[in-house]
Amino acid sequence: MSRLIVGPFNRVEGDLEVTLDVEDGVVAAAHAGSPLYRGFEQILRGKHPLDALMFAPRVCGICSVSQSMAAAAALADAMGLAAPPNGRIARNLAHAVENLADHFTHFHLFFMPDFARAEYAARPWHGRAAARFRALKGSAAIEAMPARTAFLSMLGTLAGKWPHTLSIQPGGSARAIEASEKIRLYGLLRDFRRHLETTLFNDTLEAVAALDSAAALERWAAAMPRGDFGLFLDIARDLGLDRLGRGVDRFMSYGNYPQEDGLLLARGVWDGRLQALDAQAIAEDLSHAWMAGETRHPAQGLTQPEDGKAGGYTWCKAPRLAGLPMETGALARQMVAGHPLARDLVTNGGGNVRSRVVARLLEIALILPHMEQWVKQVVPGEPFCAQGEMPAGASGVGLVEAARGSLGHWISVAGGRIANYQIISPTTWNFSPRDSGGTPGPLEQALVGTPVGEGNVAVQHVVRSFDPCMVCTVH
Repeated sequence: MSRLIVGPFNRVEGDLEVTLDVEDGVVAAAHAGSPLYRGFEQILRGKHPLDALMFAPRVCGICSVSQSMAAAAALADAMGLAAPPNGRIARNLAHAVENLADHFTHFHLFFMPDFARAEYAARPWHGRAAARFRALKGSAAIEAMPARTAFLSMLGTLAGKWPHTLSIQPGGSARAIEASEKIRLYGLLRDFRRHLETTLFNDTLEAVAALDSAAALERWAAAMPRGDFGLFLDIARDLGLDRLGRGVDRFMSYGNYPQEDGLLLARGVWDGRLQALDAQAIAEDLSHAWMAGETRHPAQGLTQPEDGKAGGYTWCKAPRLAGLPMETGALARQMVAGHPLARDLVTNGGGNVRSRVVARLLEIALILPHMEQWVKQVVPGEPFCAQGEMPAGASGVGLVEAARGSLGHWISVAGGRIANYQIISPTTWNFSPRDSGGTPGPLEQALVGTPVGEGNVAVQHVVRSFDPCMVCTVH
């Protein structure tokens, strides 16, 4: 058996190193290492509770709206506030813009460029992949970046700026939308739809969202003139990406996009059947993290660094639900929400590289039509934000879904100041280390059995299918 360290990874937000034990040319065991410590949970202690709205978005420049949403939800829980309909809609729109832009960016700039590499030069699709996705030269990025920029410009209207907006508040949104701005927002959504339907999918969003099985997906790919999604499906079929990177096959979602009567995407757990999510069963195991302390629920959690701790190999904690690792992300959301395509893909092959990427693109097709309806539902002139007072002593939790998966903020207030603040990001779940029982995290399990060869391309496909954001992972 030999040992191989892969990293640092390019096209990843933050620092990541993966240590692989290799036997007979495949991964026998993996250890995911997060070598950068940041400390936001410590920064927030002693601050005024509302200061979390300024600090939390700066955890990450990619998912700053998601961090704002989680912080605002935790504060709202502590304050007993509910947003008016306009505020709820404006926050949903801002959150969806960031999440969909993240899926779009991941596909075009982070994931697909690996298939333009020289290691795949003999494959029949390589010429097309290189022409579309070669870094700095591919036509896909040249087309996608202006479309992404225009789509993200919606956040100027919805939230004032991006990243690190301050408009998302416990009671709603501080940025009211005027009648003329509704027209502009709808126009930007239609422009983005046009790009998706002509370039990414080469079909309507509704047709993609209606795909209800793996067989239907294959029939669709064979029948349609090929867009970039079709190219990915060709590559996935040729390389067997449905057999690569199978994880724990336990999926968790906090649910997303509040509506008048619940959540658009449901909250829950899927492990072969749908179950309710008991957030009180979440605990952070510190046995293999460079952290002092014991396993606790995040509401009572500690972030106390212990560099060089025996048995530690990462700054990432090991969150567990009822003692078990959970995969989180777009695939998990669609599994819990019950989309038939996601359910069929997992039933036939589990959580794997292909199913994770398909779920992210499926989510674009599913959510953008809802955004078009949300813009129409905004009523200019009516309230966008409710007001309230923060008690001198309180606690709250904010559970939302970032693009990469389940994001939780837990706040405790005493004497009018933050006594404790804990954050568990999606990548903390997915890239967690082993726990005290020796159970690896989702990525560590997904890498076992992966072939190791020239360029370690298969390893990179598995890692990128989770789309890690390491700066969110460690606090």
